[in-house]
Amino acid sequence: MNQAVTTAPANVRRIEPVLDHVVINVLDKLDEAAAQYARLGFQLTERGHHSLGSSNNLAIFRENYLELLGYLPGREQKRKDLWQHPAGLTGLVFKSIDPDVVHASMQSRGVPVEAPLQFGRPVALPEGTRDARFAVVRIAGDAVQNGRTFFCHHYTPDLVYRSEWQAHPNGVITVTDFVIAAKEPARTAALYERMFGPGLLQPVEGGVAFRAGPAAISILIPAAIAVRYADAAPKSADGSDRMVALGFQVRALGATRAVLDRAAIATRALPGGGIVVPYQDAANVALAFRE
Repeated sequence: MNQAVTTAPANVRRIEPVLDHVVINVLDKLDEAAAQYARLGFQLTERGHHSLGSSNNLAIFRENYLELLGYLPGREQKRKDLWQHPAGLTGLVFKSIDPDVVHASMQSRGVPVEAPLQFGRPVALPEGTRDARFAVVRIAGDAVQNGRTFFCHHYTPDLVYRSEWQAHPNGVITVTDFVIAAKEPARTAALYERMFGPGLLQPVEGGVAFRAGPAAISILIPAAIAVRYADAAPKSADGSDRMVALGFQVRALGATRAVLDRAAIATRALPGGGIVVPYQDAANVALAFRE
């Protein structure tokens, strides 16, 4: 059934897509995932604990960041809706200019959206502990398969985007690619065009893509992903959509390769240059590195 396209009223602000962060669901394996990502050459923040019950470690970059999200023993019943998603890449998160403005804009476009939700987590700094505070606006229901798409508003960005956390041994500067596998890319991508307005999507080999600040969000058929990422990305067991790969810009690919070689982590060459770590060595998501 075709869904009617809702046009936003003139007085509702159009939201531009800009990637804020990506979420890797590691369930009860936070320690193992953090150790593996340290071996991959990411500098991780200390373990954080959300007021909602989940816990995380972050890798902070220039304009965006990577979140390893899971739960501690005994907390699996808190936020248990998150743990229904498969282990691996499960969160595509856009920057929010204002949670109420974002919520109104999404509603005006007919996007199923939840009311803004506020929460926080303590952050230990040399001068003492402060609370990082956030508000998220989530796309509701089953509009996104095997994961979540939402907006994140940072009330305290100085407690997240800190320069001392942005120096990574593997040389990563920023997230450049977020890849979703879909048997019908146009169907999956229709949600994002409704969120951000017509003209968003551009055709690419094997599907469609759009810009989100420094990052490209690509929605591709699995065969195209296998070619682009040297068969290093996970596959959906039942054919449903799945978030499967990330790309990063690095300062010097040789230095990145050296870090991975020292950790005895195998890589594959990418078409057109770059290397990729297969999902088996990166908490169920393929990681591509290019200069």
